Amino acid sequence: MNFYIELQLLPDDEVNLGFLWQKVFQQVHIALVEHKVAPNQSAIAVGFPDYGDNGFPLGNKLRLFAKEPAQLQKLSINHWLTRLADYTHVKAIKPVPAEATFVSFTRKQVKSVERIEREMQQKAQRWAVKSGKSLAECLKDLEKTKPAGHSKLPFIFLHSQETKRRSPNESCKFPLFISRVAIDGKLDAKQNGSFDCYGLSAKSNSEDNLGCVPQF
Repeated sequence: MNFYIELQLLPDDEVNLGFLWQKVFQQVHIALVEHKVAPNQSAIAVGFPDYGDNGFPLGNKLRLFAKEPAQLQKLSINHWLTRLADYTHVKAIKPVPAEATFVSFTRKQVKSVERIEREMQQKAQRWAVKSGKSLAECLKDLEKTKPAGHSKLPFIFLHSQETKRRSPNESCKFPLFISRVAIDGKLDAKQNGSFDCYGLSAKSNSEDNLGCVPQF
């Protein structure tokens, strides 16, 4: 990733930063879907330079990275943010500084409390049939391994376009939890990591194959 565009979010008294992140990132996601290079694969990656900021977990800046400036020009992010022009400042395309280090931003799947409870009931019912124990006993046994229904990671509320198309009457809003992984040393420009249509690193079982972006 050799070039980038920086977006600065500009909240005010009526539009807070959390709400603005939802609107801006939703549009960025739609833009990446429209310009995907393969199913759920984007040539453009995102970075959060102020990730972990004390004032707001994601800060107020978003960077879009690409290997070539033409890819960022083709994305034409200003077009996708037209309705948010008063709340975003889109800077010019720039080369990544030579002294940049690298990080990987990945999506962390966190189950909702409702889904956890539903799956616990289903497991307990199956275990009760197999073991002959009561449902209450099985639920008590499973409680020891019950996953947490929350996360301290920064997140952005988004709307799933796929869910909206498939089931218009269902809620399509979900939290996109974002994790940051620091990468030791500087990466070779030929690293093979890829990115999904959120601009985050695609899933990988190896740190060597994570989609990485410059941090500076």
